Amino acid sequence: MKLDIWKGRTALVTGASSGLGADFARHLAAAGANLVVVARRADALESLGKELAARHGVAVDVVPMDLGAPGAPQALEAEVARRGRRVDVLVNNAGFGLYGEYLAVDAGRERAMMEIDVLVPLELTRRFGGAMVARKEGWVLQVSSIGGYQPNPLYATYGAAKAFILNWGEALNYEWRPKGVKVTVLSPGITATDFLKVSGQRATAYQRLVMMDSPTVTRVGLEALARGKGSVVPGWANKLTVWSNRLVPRAWIPGVAYRLMKNA
Repeated sequence: MKLDIWKGRTALVTGASSGLGADFARHLAAAGANLVVVARRADALESLGKELAARHGVAVDVVPMDLGAPGAPQALEAEVARRGRRVDVLVNNAGFGLYGEYLAVDAGRERAMMEIDVLVPLELTRRFGGAMVARKEGWVLQVSSIGGYQPNPLYATYGAAKAFILNWGEALNYEWRPKGVKVTVLSPGITATDFLKVSGQRATAYQRLVMMDSPTVTRVGLEALARGKGSVVPGWANKLTVWSNRLVPRAWIPGVAYRLMKNA
């Protein structure tokens, strides 16, 4: 589906300095949407902003910000208002995972991950999505993971965070659809980004086999959002993984996930 329904509108993309976030921004700019891009890395964000403005002739507001800092969502809302932007499309992409057995994962890093992966999307959706509901029009894309569909040893907390996003996002879509606001949950599998590097995992044979590219994954998510789908899983291998969980006794699933994720 064409994304030009957002031509001339404004999309806010978090975690936009690289990976999925940068490709969400590229697709939206190519469709004619103006952008507010947010991430910690100011240099990468500035480079992306210049690239998109020059290539597509859209307005790009660059907002370097650590969304995990206290009061960051409120500060972002205030900054967007100060710049005179009205957010029509919100892409809650910022996030990261942590690999390892539960007690081996640093507790401070785990808390920071939960802040970015769960609490920040909650607050940004309430602030910007709430304004969309008041206007009776808008689009919100939540980024989950196929890890949200089952328990994940070695990614225990991350998988649980993504399960929250998946269930919350689908519920929100049901509540808000009659109010004119569409909410879609995108649940990718392993994608060619810096995710593994940040999480501390080496790619397994399974991950190398099923890995998707970021432009394809992000395009699938935005097309689903444009259609108003409640959730979408990109790629046949990821769809098969999610579907097969229904056929396997739940007691078996953690063991299967562990074997697929464990570094030798």
